[in-house]
This record gives sequence, C-alpha cells and structure tokens, in this order.
Amino acid sequence: MAQPIAEGSVFVPAEDITAWAVQCLQALDLRPPDARQLADSLVQTSLWGVDTHGIARLPHYFDRLSRRSIRAQPALKVNRTGPSTAQVDGDHGQGILVAHFANRLAMDMARETGIAAVGVHDSSHCGAVGLYAREAARAGLIGLAFTHADSIAAPHGGQRPFFGTNPIAIAFPRAGGEPVCLDMATTSIPWNRVMNARREGHPLPPDIAIDAQGQPTTDPNAAIAVTPLGGHDYGHKGYALALMVDLLSGPLHGNPFGPNIPAMFGDLNVPRRIGAFFIVLDPMRFAGGRMLAAVVEQVAHALAAEPGSPRMPGDPEHDCAAERRITGLPVEPQLARQMHDWSERLGVASPLRTIAQG
Repeated sequence: MAQPIAEGSVFVPAEDITAWAVQCLQALDLRPPDARQLADSLVQTSLWGVDTHGIARLPHYFDRLSRRSIRAQPALKVNRTGPSTAQVDGDHGQGILVAHFANRLAMDMARETGIAAVGVHDSSHCGAVGLYAREAARAGLIGLAFTHADSIAAPHGGQRPFFGTNPIAIAFPRAGGEPVCLDMATTSIPWNRVMNARREGHPLPPDIAIDAQGQPTTDPNAAIAVTPLGGHDYGHKGYALALMVDLLSGPLHGNPFGPNIPAMFGDLNVPRRIGAFFIVLDPMRFAGGRMLAAVVEQVAHALAAEPGSPRMPGDPEHDCAAERRITGLPVEPQLARQMHDWSERLGVASPLRTIAQG
C-alpha cells in the first residue's frame, strides 16, 4: 500500500524519471544496460507505491557511486558449488544489479534441476526484494528472495537497534494476471520510511519506532530503531523472522550480521558488505505444477467472493501502478531539491522543470 504523499509533491511521468536516472547513472560510470536496469527497477518500485525503496533512493545511490563505496562496474564472480547451488561475489557492486544477476542465475539453474539456491556476498542495498520474486513468477517459476541490513530494528524486548528490516518476498505465477507476491519487512515499517519522514518533516505512525530511552515515539528525528512486526505483544514473531533472514542472507555467505554491517546512511565511503539469498522452484517438478497458476487464480476469485472481498498480496501494488502510469510518480519537495542538485552536478537536464530550485 502506498504511503501518504507529502504536501507540495509534484507528479512526474515515469518515463521522464527513467530517462533522467539513466543519464545520471551513466554519468557515474554505469554501463548503459546496467543504468537502464537500475532505473527501470526503481521506477517500477515507485509505480507499485513502494516509495521507500523507489526513486527516493536514487540520490543515495548517486552519492555512494560517486564515492566508490559502490562500484559502478563490478567484476561479478559465480562459484557453482553444486547442481542446484551457487555463490555470487558481488564485488561491492550496486545491489539491485547484483540481485538481478543472482536471481536470474537461480532461475536458469531451477529450469535445469527443479530447484536452485543462490547466495550473494559483498553487495549493497538491493531495493525491494519483490522485484526478484516477481520476475521468477512471471517466468512460470516460484521465487523466494531474502536480504538483510544494518542495525535499525530493536529485537523484541530490546531497547536499541540490532537487526535490519530483513525483508522476505515470495511470488507465485497467476494465470491471466500479475504474480501473487508477498513482499514484506520483518519490522513494523521499513527504515527508509523513517528517513523519508525526516526528509519531508512529517510524523511517524504510533507504536512502530522507539527513541534512545527505548520508549515509543512518532518523531522521526528521535527514532533510533523500528520495532518488530507484531508490535508490543506479538513482536517475538517479527523478531524471530528477522533473525532467520539475517542468518540466511549474511553469515551463510560469509558476510556480517546486524550490528557488524556498515550502516546504509553512516560512513558513505565504506562498502556495505550486504548479502542476499534467492531460492527458485520449478513448479512443473511437483504434482500440481501444471495447474498451479490456474489454481492461484481460482484462489483469488474464491477470496474475492468472501465477505469483505479479501484481495491477493500484490494486487494493491498493481492497482497503484496502473494509476501512477497515468498520474505520474510523486516527487516530494526535498527529493526534488536533491534531484535538482544532482542534475547540476552531473550536467543532466532535470525532469522537474516546474519546481523552483532552492
């Protein structure tokens, strides 16, 4: 579900943002295909209404690319460790590009063997993990994607950050429509929503963040950590999920866990050492595989006929994308200023001609 749009935001056509991002990324030494893939991924994420992981992250990626803590042209290495397993060395490349590479490797391997598990080490922030699970599902496969992050979430019962938001995505193919996709953080909200609230000056929802004294706060500037999914009474569930995702994404691949991961918004000169994990299944290797996508569609219809008309995971994002293809992507005032600044710095024409600089 899309978060509220800040007052003073303007709406810019998605294709204009894409073209601008591609030019900026190429000016920062990304290869043209990589620049396009990264821009497309972030614009798609914003189309879905996941504004915390969409175009709002471009200035941060630009900054790290300019400081070379993200390598513009990494030398990715693949170690095929078994018929169905592989490890990708991300060489501190841009995380979305590394993740697409690893996920597509897992898809190819799953077509060969029925199941594949591909780990990633020494990468960076890989954006919305639903990008990768959905890609597998669109190809008729079942996709699972996991990643972790630095300490921005307090464990259940704790009073300071330890884990990242550590998201999970699972996607199934669906006959005649977009995949059904679970894409969720293991925390109440993603930390990027706190950063967006700081940037735009609006409060946080209640009971999703704590301050330095371990007390709930709605002040984004006072927040030091978000809380686990499940809240005060049931946060042990989100906390346990965060732990498992951290172990799957980091230590399994030789990368650090929570408190030992360099902070996303800390020293921007230091590489992140982020890991990720992709599992892909070929449903045709199982008894229900041939009818799976059709049955998923049947489930959607059956749910819609229930009282309250429940929707399938991912449907609200598809609706948001259809609307935003018409209205454009929201660009909040501070993000607009950052985009103007980077346009001037990189010598690229801004797509925000209607917004005054300053």
